[in-house]
Amino acid sequence: MTTASPDTISDLPVIRLRPKANARAIRHGFPWVYANELVTDRRTKALTPGSLARLQDDARRDMGVVAVNPGSKIIARMLDRDPGATIDAAWFEARLARALALRERLYDAPYYRLIHAEADGLPGVVIDRFGDLCVIQPNAAWVEVQLPALVAALQTVTGVATVLKNAGGRTRGLEGLDDVSGVLAGTAPDGPLTVPMNGARYRADVTGGQKTGLFYDQRPNHAFAATLARGARVLDVFSHVGGFSLAALAAGAAEALAVDAARPALDLAEAGAAEMGMTARFATRQGDAFDMLQALAGEGARFDVVICDPPAFAPARPALEAGLRAYERIARLSAGLVVDGGILGLCSCSHAADLEAFRGASLRGIGRAGRSAALIHTGFAGPDHPQLPQLAQSGYLKSLFFRV
Repeated sequence: MTTASPDTISDLPVIRLRPKANARAIRHGFPWVYANELVTDRRTKALTPGSLARLQDDARRDMGVVAVNPGSKIIARMLDRDPGATIDAAWFEARLARALALRERLYDAPYYRLIHAEADGLPGVVIDRFGDLCVIQPNAAWVEVQLPALVAALQTVTGVATVLKNAGGRTRGLEGLDDVSGVLAGTAPDGPLTVPMNGARYRADVTGGQKTGLFYDQRPNHAFAATLARGARVLDVFSHVGGFSLAALAAGAAEALAVDAARPALDLAEAGAAEMGMTARFATRQGDAFDMLQALAGEGARFDVVICDPPAFAPARPALEAGLRAYERIARLSAGLVVDGGILGLCSCSHAADLEAFRGASLRGIGRAGRSAALIHTGFAGPDHPQLPQLAQSGYLKSLFFRV
C-alpha cells in the first residue's frame, strides 16, 4: 500500500455519515455503510457506481477510503481505514500477498479460495484458485471498475497464467451489474479441471459450472464425514460434483450414491469417480432432492451415512421462515434413511439462518421423523474462507453431524 500526498487526498470526493449513523461500529471494523446512514446530497447521488471517496463521520473526521455505489443499499464499502491510502496496483498486490501467505501456510497445493471478500480486505471480491488458473467473482461495482488493476496484481503475486471472470453472483444484480462472464487473462481451459482434495479427485467446470466450479468451503466437513465412512453405504444429497461422496470413497466407503438436480454436475461427479478408479462403487440419481428422498424411502433404502448439503434456502432475512421449514423437511426426510447408529449430516449456507435457528429446524425434522439423535460435530467453512467477526454474513456455512 502507498500513501497519497495531501493533494491526492483532497482529490477524492467526501461523503459524510448522518449524525445518527453507527460510526462506532464502522470504526471498530464493520465494513459497510447503508444508504440510510449517509448524507445523500446531490453530489453523492451523482457519483459513478464504483467511485472512490473519503468517508467522514458527522463531525467531519476522516474514517477511511471507501467505494461508493449510490444505487445500492450498501452505499459504501470500506477499502482502507487510512484516509490517505491510494487504491493502486501496489495496494492490490499487498492485499493479495497477505492472503496468499495464509493459504500457502494452510495448503500444500494451489487449490483454495484465495480471496474471501471483506475478511481478506477486498469487499465484494471472491477469488478461487485452481492451480495455474484463478476465477474472480466481482460482486461489487468498485471491483468491476478496478478489474484491470486487480487482474494485473493477481498475476504478479501468484504467477497464474489464466484469470476468468464469473458474473453469476446473486449480489451483482443488487449492485446494478451485468451477468456477462469471460476471460480476463490467458486462455480458458477446453474442459473441466481436476482438483485434488481430501484424497479425492474432483472435476471442476470453471467456465460453465455453478459458482466458480467447486465449493472449497466444505473441505473440512468433507474430511470429517469421510472419517466416518470407512466400509459405509453413503448417500450424498445435493451432491453437486460429488463433494461428500467422492471424499467418502477415497476414505474407504463401500459404496456411495450422489443425488442432484443437475445432470452436468452428476456427470462431473462420475468423471471424478472414474479418475479415482471408483466407478464400480459409485452411482448417481438425477432429480429433485425432496422427491428423491421420498423415493428412496419408498424403496426401503437405508444408509450408514446420509449427508444433505442444499443451496441457501434462506439467502436473505425475508426468506428465513420458509427456509427454516425447508431445512426441517430435509432433516425429516433424510433422517428416516439412516440406519440405527448411523450418521446424518445436515448443512446450511444461508447466512440469514444462524446456527441456533438451523440446529432447531434440523432437530425438529429429526424428531418428526420419529428418530432421536445426538449432535457429535459442528463444522464451518474452512480457513481459506475466513470470517470477519464484525460481519455476521461472512460466517454463513454451518454443518451439523448427528448419530441417529
